[in-house]
Amino acid sequence: MPQKKESLVLLMSLMITILLVWMGLGWLTKRSENVWDSLVSDQNGANGTLTNADRQQAIVNRLSTGETILIPGADSSHKQAGVAALAAGNDEQAIAHFEAALQENRNDPEALIYLNNARIGQQKAYTIAAVIPSSGSNPNNALEMLRGFAQAQHEVNRSGGINGVPLKVLIADDSDNPEIATQIATTLVQNPDVLAVTGHWTSDVSLAAASVYDSSKLVFIAPVSTTVKLSNLSPYVFRTTINNYTGARALANYMLTKLQRQKVAIFFLPKVTYSQELKSEFAAAVSLGGGEVVAEFDLSDPGFSAAHSVKQATERGAEVLMLATNNTAVDKALQVVQVNNKRLGVLGDVANLYTSKTLEVGGHAADGMVMAVPWHIEGNSQSTFPHQSRQLWGADVNGVTAMSYDALQALIAALKRNPTRAGIQQALSASDFSAMGSAKAMRFLSSGDVNSPVQMVKVSPANPSRSGTGYDFVPVSLR
Repeated sequence: MPQKKESLVLLMSLMITILLVWMGLGWLTKRSENVWDSLVSDQNGANGTLTNADRQQAIVNRLSTGETILIPGADSSHKQAGVAALAAGNDEQAIAHFEAALQENRNDPEALIYLNNARIGQQKAYTIAAVIPSSGSNPNNALEMLRGFAQAQHEVNRSGGINGVPLKVLIADDSDNPEIATQIATTLVQNPDVLAVTGHWTSDVSLAAASVYDSSKLVFIAPVSTTVKLSNLSPYVFRTTINNYTGARALANYMLTKLQRQKVAIFFLPKVTYSQELKSEFAAAVSLGGGEVVAEFDLSDPGFSAAHSVKQATERGAEVLMLATNNTAVDKALQVVQVNNKRLGVLGDVANLYTSKTLEVGGHAADGMVMAVPWHIEGNSQSTFPHQSRQLWGADVNGVTAMSYDALQALIAALKRNPTRAGIQQALSASDFSAMGSAKAMRFLSSGDVNSPVQMVKVSPANPSRSGTGYDFVPVSLR
């Protein structure tokens, strides 16, 4: 009898577990649909429940080789006319309008990509998809990426193409949202014209899309995402930027050996993959080097106070503040910089604080802040990329643009070897593969990471300054 009771209890427990799992999956599915429907409704101005056909059409509306303007606010009359002409199949008229649009605003990479696509006309072309967060929280991120993609396409097509075949760029907008990125990726892998993909912004979004590319054996090169989870994820996943492991260790080494400081307080976001990873890798490196993390602060806490946190960090003996922030928490991180006002050393992250906003808002308080980044405009005096990009855009570009340029340059080099999906993967993985990037020749490690070293930079006063703020990021020698 006891055995029967025990069996009955086990059976009931199993049934309850299955019911809970089923309810949980249903909740997650419904939540995903609600998020997706909300985003689609916002885009189309529609209300009510959306059908699968609605969702599919919404995805199509997020893809463009020149028939749709995807960058908010970048819709001059000539650009609008160019898009309309291209959609109608009038390539010559589209070319004239896109050229006129660039005369009005030479710094519009979307217009340049559409112009180069229009010039291809009905010729045979190789197509690469470039996924950007144009309707995300910061559309400027999309522009920075597109400048790199546009410059690489412009250069190769002006020089005769890839073994005589021009390069077409298909732009896709994923809103920097994992659900939409997955849908975008699914659509791209089903398009036989798309030979490879580059782009996506944050780590969580890149990881969501990467699983789709991996299962469909379509090459994906991430120019921005630094998560270590992309390393060794798939033989079809590569990246041209540094990862959190190398960036965090470079920062820890700088603190311990150059600053000769042992105690650090870390500011991060526990629920953000990029931030959590960077914090963990940095803390591990500090510990291995004999240092100590004396305090941790959650930048996403609604009650976060920069003044109170810096005071606490100081009371606990911190000599350095490390800021593992993301785009949404940059303002809070800069509040920490301002409150600290150079009293303690400051280490930035490996991406999100490497912007003109840090120089504008941080100013004197940010002087001396050190970051580990993938690229600096003065990092290689022999590189022609800074000069060429300045001529094209009329201004200096940043690391996002450089890494995006590198991603497309790598794909161009692979296409020259074998212009097929499988051939691109084989080329990028080959031991003798090499492609000239924004700073040096690129090769990919077996992990999919590029062989590029970390570049250390710090905020310093400059007169004149490239940023126009009186402060610039300048390279730091590690010797």
